[in-house]
Amino acid sequence: MFEQCLYFNTTSLARQLEREWTGAFKPFGLTPSQAFMLRVVLDKAPLLQSELAKEMNISRPTATRALDGLERLSLIKRQASEKDGREQEIHPTKKAMEMKDAINSASVAVAKRLKKSLGTSHFEEAVDQIRGISSALK
Repeated sequence: MFEQCLYFNTTSLARQLEREWTGAFKPFGLTPSQAFMLRVVLDKAPLLQSELAKEMNISRPTATRALDGLERLSLIKRQASEKDGREQEIHPTKKAMEMKDAINSASVAVAKRLKKSLGTSHFEEAVDQIRGISSALK
């Protein structure tokens, strides 16, 4: 019935992938959204909230809510920005930096399992196609 429906098939895939990454990040007490956001902060800090939202392809209010959660977990801190007085810079805490390798390894393990199930080239082609579709729809 929905064989050619982009919405149905991508949301179905998203639910399956959500389960995979939920399991991977559960030991850290993080949701997949929080873990991926933290990975960006760990890799690119300091960055402004607007820069983070753009990198994650989410709205600023969505970024604010996610950052609030990471701040409650003592994984990020916000500081006044010299670049833009209207925004704050996002920095990882020592606790977050200590988790960096383990969080990245957990994500790599999921990607390896998916590549094994799908085949590396099929996996990489799918990711490239999805990124292309996303870019074209912006």
